[in-house]
Amino acid sequence: MANSDKVLGQFMQEIGEEKVDTSRKLKIGIIGTGWIAESHIQSYKNMPDVEIVAAADLIPGKAEAFMKRFGVEGVRFYPSHKEMIDNEKDLDGVSVCTYNTAHAVPTIYALEHGINVLLEKPFSVTIDEAIEMMRAEKKSGKILSIGFQPRGDENMKMIKKIVQSGVLGDIYYIQTGGGRRRGIPNSTFIEKSTGGIGALGDIGCYSLDVVLNAIGYPKPLTVTGYKSDFFGTNPKYATPDRFHTAEENAKRFSVDDFAAAFVRLEGGIILDFRIAWAMHPDTSGDTIIYGKEGALRIPSTECWNGTFDKPMTIYHDVAGSQVETVVPLIPSRGPGLFDKKIRSFLDAIKYNKPAPVPTSEILYNQAIIDGICKSADLGREIEIEIPEI
Repeated sequence: MANSDKVLGQFMQEIGEEKVDTSRKLKIGIIGTGWIAESHIQSYKNMPDVEIVAAADLIPGKAEAFMKRFGVEGVRFYPSHKEMIDNEKDLDGVSVCTYNTAHAVPTIYALEHGINVLLEKPFSVTIDEAIEMMRAEKKSGKILSIGFQPRGDENMKMIKKIVQSGVLGDIYYIQTGGGRRRGIPNSTFIEKSTGGIGALGDIGCYSLDVVLNAIGYPKPLTVTGYKSDFFGTNPKYATPDRFHTAEENAKRFSVDDFAAAFVRLEGGIILDFRIAWAMHPDTSGDTIIYGKEGALRIPSTECWNGTFDKPMTIYHDVAGSQVETVVPLIPSRGPGLFDKKIRSFLDAIKYNKPAPVPTSEILYNQAIIDGICKSADLGREIEIEIPEI
């Protein structure tokens, strides 16, 4: 067996599919029926053990039109999360699909009423909001899982397997990021009152999770952050949508379209991070995890919200020779990533399992994002302070 085959053999395994127990139907509600809720509803419809019973949206008629468009009948509609939760006494879980600045309030209310929550990313806008949600989670004893569907991808899982195998040795430096030449999503994403944060919260949280999850989510200690809005506020680069011209969107734009940071983590690990909704180059660089015994190169993607389309490479020494081991892509098969995300949430409810993507991990993700914003505003390095839960 070749050396490269020996290295790869320790990571490969068969991927099986599990059958779903349909003897108990889970009653699910949807809070917020905007764009991301479309993926949630499609996946819930694919689950044979789910009954979608309620939906809430602040805009009159929006939830009704949403369910009609997706062919879901028998749903009760409410103008707020509070009215839905107060009237739906048998909910097993809810998907919170509101805009970023409205994540905390419905999540806390649901948990306080004994309802499990699948909260779309980002966790929150600020670290304080994340802490309040975690306190409600702890008090309720219910599940609060954060919506990071890339964790279900086999190629993403391979990153963690390689790092945790020890083949790279102790990790000491990571460069990561991603971004698009042009890809500002408009809508509620670009205003501070609704989005709160821009590219950092939309796609930066994914990029952070890829590497932090792989190395075991060490605590962040300090951060030097930078953010800018040169593209979003410029009508030359802004784009129109159904409701606004490019010029109007440029005036509305009040979040980051680019961010970068230098983060010190526990264990002496350095994280070099950058993310963009818009920039002139076609990539901000591949993700590279540097270890004392080897390094792993992960091909750059625009936003890390799924998988990647090129093989990874391990750089290491074998028998005194410098070797490059190409890690073949694992073909996508079986359910899609959103289906896997929804399925893992449902199984956690049914079988009393831990949250699939626990807040204890994503808290550190959010602390870094929060720290980047604070550091950028102050123009200097800051210590990352994480309150007790």
